[in-house]
Amino acid sequence: MVHVIGPSLVILAAGRARRYGGLKQLAPIGVHGEGIIDLLASDAYAAGFEDIVIVVNRDTGDSIKEHVAAHWPKDRKVSFAYQDALRGTVDAVLSAVPALDTSKPFGVSNADDLYGRDAFMKLGTHLIKSTNNCLVGFELDQALVGTLPVSRGTCHVVNGHLTEITERRNVQATLDGFVASDGLEPSVLTPSTLVSMNLWGFRPEILPFMEKCIAEHDFAMEAEIQLPVFVGSILHRTPFRFDVLPTHSRCIGVTHADDLPLAQILVREEVARGERPEFAFKSF
Repeated sequence: MVHVIGPSLVILAAGRARRYGGLKQLAPIGVHGEGIIDLLASDAYAAGFEDIVIVVNRDTGDSIKEHVAAHWPKDRKVSFAYQDALRGTVDAVLSAVPALDTSKPFGVSNADDLYGRDAFMKLGTHLIKSTNNCLVGFELDQALVGTLPVSRGTCHVVNGHLTEITERRNVQATLDGFVASDGLEPSVLTPSTLVSMNLWGFRPEILPFMEKCIAEHDFAMEAEIQLPVFVGSILHRTPFRFDVLPTHSRCIGVTHADDLPLAQILVREEVARGERPEFAFKSF
């Protein structure tokens, strides 16, 4: 049997989680107290990702490294990279490059969102079989936890390809539907609106364009440059295509501390429905 080399995953765990007020990446979301990052890695391994690079900051990085050493399988390759200047998610990805095998494609995810096994299976399969970059698109009603407002990037898709991402702010579920109180139209979004939750697939050829983006960005004017902004800026100026991979997976994110109890319930419901194993890093 020919062994198919699986892609890498870059997990962005350098954020300060100011709205959460703690080390959100290790928030005990699993049935047995597993952290978000544990279930995230478990899903990635199950989807065929072979190695993981975790981008951390100098303040909380040691805590995350100690947690991974204590709880993750010893037979899996896990590397760490430091993002010293917190300049957004494009810079975070570039911080991981020294630890990446840049001869193969890689995925990128947040460390505080649980994307679901279907989402990771679609991402992993695409990275192995396709030569296009990609974004996993979540239905809006499957991408909100709790009632507090959040930001979501709405995806404009033509023939399966991403043509634009529009950042919508102050999005929340109300009695009138999913409302974005940001002055843009439409103010009410449909439940099936595809949104980005920062689950990307990249070919290594895109890295020089990220480097160029960072070199040309005025950080005095804007302190951070995020992946959706970068992707939006190159969609019509480069040969790169971004396939949008729709998923019915629930994206369970913990933005605020108040979100954690509901997120724990949602994970237990996934286990009860047979959508994920009871224990992290276990097969069904």
